[in-house]
Amino acid sequence: MSILVTGGAGYIGSHTCVELLNAGYDVVIADSFANSHPDTIKKVEAITNKTVTHYDVDLLDSSQLDPIFSKHKIDAVIHFAGLKAVGESVEKPLYYYETNLLSTINLCKTMEAHGVYKLVFSSSATVYGMPDQVPLKETAPLSALNPYGRTKIFIEDILRDLAASNDEWRISLLRYFNPIGAHKSGRIGEQPNGIPNNLMPYITQVAAGVREELAVFGADYPTEDGTCIRDYIHVVDLALGHLKAVEKLDSYTGAEAFNLGTGQGYSVLEVISAFEQASGVTIPKRIVERRAGDAPVSYADPSKAEKELQWKAERTLAEMCEDSWRWQSSRSHT
Repeated sequence: MSILVTGGAGYIGSHTCVELLNAGYDVVIADSFANSHPDTIKKVEAITNKTVTHYDVDLLDSSQLDPIFSKHKIDAVIHFAGLKAVGESVEKPLYYYETNLLSTINLCKTMEAHGVYKLVFSSSATVYGMPDQVPLKETAPLSALNPYGRTKIFIEDILRDLAASNDEWRISLLRYFNPIGAHKSGRIGEQPNGIPNNLMPYITQVAAGVREELAVFGADYPTEDGTCIRDYIHVVDLALGHLKAVEKLDSYTGAEAFNLGTGQGYSVLEVISAFEQASGVTIPKRIVERRAGDAPVSYADPSKAEKELQWKAERTLAEMCEDSWRWQSSRSHT
């Protein structure tokens, strides 16, 4: 079975490609390398001892997609490609709407033209906006606090409309919570361009001396230690969720949403403490003002994915921290 992975050289995409290859799937990667690095594909091949066909493709140009589907018998698509920085989306909303929506529309039109109707879409817990209650179920109201989150809601709506128009479509909408960690080999992990947007790569860069200190955004939230609480999930558990979603696409029709999280929330200070314990490095930190739009508490109810996909997150926060630090440490020696 051949799977096309758009954005397959990215953080979550590369880990998913490893799990797909280990499970015996053929993998074809389409990536523009706008937010990723071509050498990641070589590392995926080294980890799995398998060859990956890849194309340097911009999904905004649909003519670049057609030859891939003509050359390969694609059975299903996992769609990661897209822009993902919340702050940048506020500064450049049209760029985000154009890139994320049009790339998905072009992909789906090409899939339809080639009779490929199985799709796993990389959505996000940002679709829940500022949640009224936790844990978050898939039935919770959807609302976004920024253009990035809105692109995810709009794309989910487009895919639901598409599935309603033709019952051959089988679409899984995977709403991720907060992926951290890296592959045990230390060969692939989160490699942000510039200043990291996410907590863990910021922590690891401070630990490695790349940055002086960690900014903690707000310590006056209504939580036990005053910092935000999030559902952190190991990227390998997340990758395995995609594997299960691909396997289960035949078990339902239409478009189904699934939360991929652990169901456990950790505060920013708890994550810093767990990292210090895992690495033996003290993280200098400074409390700064809250960021606009940060929900105090957000964590998943992942029971639907456990019941319908037979998937459950297994890795602990300690493992997430250990693997993140191994990845950061290995980069200074390569």
